[in-house]
Amino acid sequence: MSSEKKRLVPCPECGSQTEFSPANPFRPFCSERCRLIDLGVWASEGYKIPAPIGPEDLDSEEFN
Repeated sequence: MSSEKKRLVPCPECGSQTEFSPANPFRPFCSERCRLIDLGVWASEGYKIPAPIGPEDLDSEEFN
């Protein structure tokens, strides 16, 4: 009989400690509520990866 140590991680949304295992269907979130809040931010394009604007991103007709 082995006693496995539970792996606790902070919920990305609220920060509360939650178990990161198959027993938690919402992992890495603590609840369905936190999971849906995060999904809403993604859906509304709240998360973006900043990238510099290059010459290929500009419409060349505007500058001629």
